[in-house]
Amino acid sequence: MKIWRKLSGERLLNSLTYEVEAAILRERENRLKVCIGSDSQVRGEVTDFATAIVFIREGKGGFIFMNHYKSNIKYSLKERMIKEVSDSIEVAYELCPLLDKFNVELEVHADINTDPHFKSNVALKEAMGYILGMGYTFKAKPDAFASSYCANKAVK
Repeated sequence: MKIWRKLSGERLLNSLTYEVEAAILRERENRLKVCIGSDSQVRGEVTDFATAIVFIREGKGGFIFMNHYKSNIKYSLKERMIKEVSDSIEVAYELCPLLDKFNVELEVHADINTDPHFKSNVALKEAMGYILGMGYTFKAKPDAFASSYCANKAVK
């Protein structure tokens, strides 16, 4: 079971879907958009993974729920990029019925560069196909702030 926290580090006490629904209801006077992204960092034999759920209040800032875990599996760069996308899609899939119920827009962000001169680009086509194939809106670097900036904070 993944432990979800607020950006402050405060642990979410209930299930993720319960906490997301409570947040949507609290924010009902604001127009919300949810962006989900994951990032990872290799440290020796361990890979740290994090996923961020970013709630954007149109014109009024936002807030974040995130989780973090470690893996001892040795991934190739491409495998690790696809694992990040898989983590994001897993969360999007769990939350999609709830977001649809409240008409909240959803984007899935991939920490993959669109510029072929960067190593992460090796997984761009697969990541884009995976996200779009699931029916979600896809964003990659430099527009993928949920993964590149928010989830990145948990693995730094």
